[in-house]
Amino acid sequence: MGARRLYAVVAACAAVVYLGALWNRFALDDIPIITLNPLVANATGVWRAFAAPYWPPSFGGHMYRPLVIASFALDAVIDGTAWFHAVNLAWHAAATVALTALARRWTDDTGALIAGVLFAVHPVHVEAVANVVGRAELMAAFFTILTVYAALTRRHVGWSAAALGFGLLSKENAAVAPALVVWAWLLGLDRPDRRRMASLLASWVLVGAVYAAVRMVIRRPFGEYMSIASMFLGASWLSVRLTAVAALADVARLLVFPLTLRIDYSPNERTLVTSPVDLRFAAGLACAAAWAALTFIAWRRGRRVEAFGLGWIGAAFLPVANLLYPAGFYLAERTLYLPSAGLALAAAAALARLPQERLRRLRWATIIVALLAGIQAALRVPVWRDDYRVTLSILDDSPNSYGGPARMTGVYLERREPAKALAAARMAAGIMNRDPWVYAMGSVAAFAAGEPRAADSLMARLERICSGPCAAGYYNYEATMARSHGYPEVADSLEARVSRLPAR
Repeated sequence: MGARRLYAVVAACAAVVYLGALWNRFALDDIPIITLNPLVANATGVWRAFAAPYWPPSFGGHMYRPLVIASFALDAVIDGTAWFHAVNLAWHAAATVALTALARRWTDDTGALIAGVLFAVHPVHVEAVANVVGRAELMAAFFTILTVYAALTRRHVGWSAAALGFGLLSKENAAVAPALVVWAWLLGLDRPDRRRMASLLASWVLVGAVYAAVRMVIRRPFGEYMSIASMFLGASWLSVRLTAVAALADVARLLVFPLTLRIDYSPNERTLVTSPVDLRFAAGLACAAAWAALTFIAWRRGRRVEAFGLGWIGAAFLPVANLLYPAGFYLAERTLYLPSAGLALAAAAALARLPQERLRRLRWATIIVALLAGIQAALRVPVWRDDYRVTLSILDDSPNSYGGPARMTGVYLERREPAKALAAARMAAGIMNRDPWVYAMGSVAAFAAGEPRAADSLMARLERICSGPCAAGYYNYEATMARSHGYPEVADSLEARVSRLPAR
């Protein structure tokens, strides 16, 4: 199979599986980041995005991903949600082709085809591809793979540095690209001479320093929401890490056997692990030990591509693993998009190494697995059709989570049923009483229902969890949402509360 035909096949697989997304609308974070974002609404946002935070100032102004916002602004010129989703499909196809090219460098056409198809149809990618803001994952992954490809197969300092820069401007997790290249060098994959190594390292340091400086300047004027998962609020250092290790069982399941997918992994669907004798911790530790053992065995047996792919999984997941620092979530399926590329590389290299006769016997099994995975992904895509479908999925897939009733608060407000919205918010608070977002939404519902005392009580509870600029961030966010959904008086009440908050 020629290279062009190979790349066309894997790109087609990546696109066909997600064709259903073209009928999806905006959901979850698409609303504040795209539909209510002034930068996206105007063509000038294509360049103004580079001087603005990822989230609009009225929604907190956190993060810095200008390349993604610029792409949304460009999409808006053409208009229509179908186009936004079509561009996501194109980015997924591009990432798939880039990974296929990398696999082809170290295996053969068969190995490259296996890697490309596995990555194209993996069900865990649905959130990243079918939800428009998941584009940050797609773009960051594409540029990360390009950084690795340019450094290892071309040994081109300029292209590798440029790809890293574009990746960082797409999402922060692209920062793992240099670590992936160094890991490949340690394994002996396409290792350049010392001078070229030094040039590559210097270029990455320069790009990273410039990005960090610009990000700091852009982000400085804005406050922060709590960038920590609600289950970790008030938890000890040890409990956070025990829970992070326990989560590795979910990670392993989603990467290797993703039969059950969820949008929400919040309390009480998942809860804090407080003891090392907890079976959940033992399960996660066993998964980590199995990964480490497989990586070590592959290295000792000289299976460098397999070892590289397995190491890729760990390096790509580490920034969001809650091991180095608490992240804003226990687990999110979209964050496994880049780690799954390592799994595809390792699996493809292992299969391509088999004798031809044995590989032929496994051909149909591999095709059936890929076909079933593609069908599962395609059937999952409509879950992201809109906010309401997402909420129904949370209630169905994660019935113990407070996320379902919390999101129903918004659904009821949209339907002009504020009393039901307030009841839903109280139900969510009964499950999880440490998330400021629940009390912020509940205060909107209380004001809309004509219960200012209930609103004051909810806001007081919010301010006991996070005060000052933190609370102001939640109030400003909900005020903007309330105004956009036809509750101007509620927005005024929340903004008045902000004016009475103490300064930092």
